[in-house]
Amino acid sequence: MRRLINHPDNVVDDLISGYVKAHHDKVKLLEEDDKVVVTTNPVEGKVGVIVGGGSGHEPLFLGYIGENLADAAVIGEINTSPSPEPCYNAAKAVDQGKGCIYLYGNYSGDVMNFDMGAEMALEMDDIKVNTVVVTDDVVSAKEIENRRGIAGDIFVFKAAGAAAAKGLDLEEVTRLAQKCNDHTRSMGVALSSSTLPAKGGPIFHMEKGDMEIGMGIHGEQGIRRGKIEPADQVVDEIMEYILEDYPLGEGDEVYTLVNGLGGLPLMDQYILNNRLEEVLTERGVKIHKALVGNYATSMDMIGMGITIVKLDDELKELLDYPSDAPYYSVR
Repeated sequence: MRRLINHPDNVVDDLISGYVKAHHDKVKLLEEDDKVVVTTNPVEGKVGVIVGGGSGHEPLFLGYIGENLADAAVIGEINTSPSPEPCYNAAKAVDQGKGCIYLYGNYSGDVMNFDMGAEMALEMDDIKVNTVVVTDDVVSAKEIENRRGIAGDIFVFKAAGAAAAKGLDLEEVTRLAQKCNDHTRSMGVALSSSTLPAKGGPIFHMEKGDMEIGMGIHGEQGIRRGKIEPADQVVDEIMEYILEDYPLGEGDEVYTLVNGLGGLPLMDQYILNNRLEEVLTERGVKIHKALVGNYATSMDMIGMGITIVKLDDELKELLDYPSDAPYYSVR
């Protein structure tokens, strides 16, 4: 394992401590709970926006706490959902009488524990908490409600954060976050496993020179494994699946993301983006904005994903709304 850590049992605590120290102008650790990070600049009278999930996907989730984005992040152990109590503590910390919204990827442990946190908030403090579960991974299930959440998380976070910043009520913030999720599609490819500190090596075995199309960010099985192909060919295959699931054509407008999974050079990501824009332009699709970089990783996994958000005026306004978080700023 080529990692620079201390004791494997302390990786997440060290991560959170280092992050808070680096970005102390924007975030702080909740005094009552060392797995909850909250904004240092709360805005009065708005819906509380809470994101979270297992660690190992940085800058997801910590990187998206900030002005007009998330108010808190609940962090679990590596690839492990946070327990119910931190989910509840986050709601209690950021609620301002208008309720809160939980936003996270569709993984069974997250669903169970965040739901329990919401029940605790309502029963113990009369705080209403709504939930939008992100389901953007097109190949993880046929039924949309059963799909995994991957890099599409960040767009749903952005939409909800903007809606809350505009002073909208909980039901409207929930509607808009769900709408963004409904218009978001993603798919990825992995060329290696990530390495797990507690194990001291890779999570799963992958032959050098192989790639797996459709693999999830925790190493969930994709749809096929084979030899590494040229970048353009990889993009074409990914886009074939995305466009089959969510057709786009002349006059449509999109936000795009080429998301690195932690170990793929930025050079390669821009090469992939070059082909992505060609594929969409050939279909008459307008790219409103393009993001390229590591937004939702799997530690040191070599791989990437493509995310497409189909825009209308409402979603465009939310995704263009000014925000200032360490890893997602819009001006």
